[in-house]
Amino acid sequence: MQHKVDNSSKISVNKLSCFYGSHMAVDSVDIEIPENQITAFIGPSGCGKSTVLRSLNRMNDTIQGSSCTGSIKISLKGNPDQLDIHDSKIDVIALRRKVGMVFQRPNPFPISIYENIVYGPKLFGVKKKKDLDEIVEQSLKYSALWDEVKDKLHNSSGQDLSGGQQQRLCIARALAVGPEILLLDEPCSALDPIATVKIEDLLIELKKYLTIVIVTHNMQQASRISDKTAVFWVNEQNRAGELVECKPTIELFSNPQDQRTEGYITGRFG
Repeated sequence: MQHKVDNSSKISVNKLSCFYGSHMAVDSVDIEIPENQITAFIGPSGCGKSTVLRSLNRMNDTIQGSSCTGSIKISLKGNPDQLDIHDSKIDVIALRRKVGMVFQRPNPFPISIYENIVYGPKLFGVKKKKDLDEIVEQSLKYSALWDEVKDKLHNSSGQDLSGGQQQRLCIARALAVGPEILLLDEPCSALDPIATVKIEDLLIELKKYLTIVIVTHNMQQASRISDKTAVFWVNEQNRAGELVECKPTIELFSNPQDQRTEGYITGRFG
């Protein structure tokens, strides 16, 4: 099924509820994610923010017993209609090409830096060395890693890099297949402050080209880099995660409307 595009949103989530077996993990979330902005998901552990994030490209499908109700619709360039990502006609692999993901811990493959980057493009049919070379250079430049690794593309493993470099390599690997949306699940939690700043600077630059959604426990990070922030919480009645507040980041941090938001961003609880 296709739906007319809401031009203000890249992703529209409507009444999304997520389950692991019979356990409800997320209860009826509505959220609009704007194009070419960074949207941060914050909230205490277990509040469902990572579950919602993984739902946006159906990564939750890989977890046995997971299911969801409600709808998630995305707008893709060149398509006048929003696509319902749960439509039976949707190719999930093609969906994940357009909605890429970077995980909490860097996970480069134990192969050369070059082969890490071209792994995805090769899967999607890119064969010419000239084209692959261009993809590698462009992706590493977009991820601010080119100058650091250009002389060891073929003779160093992705796992030989530092933690921060590995995470940027994973971002480059995601960029190599041409996504329009990039999802990041606490991408800096395992990194030192210097590497974290490099990732944050990179994401701010990448939003010129991409729509970015990031889960973070770091309040300062959310306030520094995001344009919009969504706060999730655990509902005391059914123990499911719920969205309690979502608005422009400056407004949310300066004038939270929900006492749970205020308590969380000030560190009083959560």
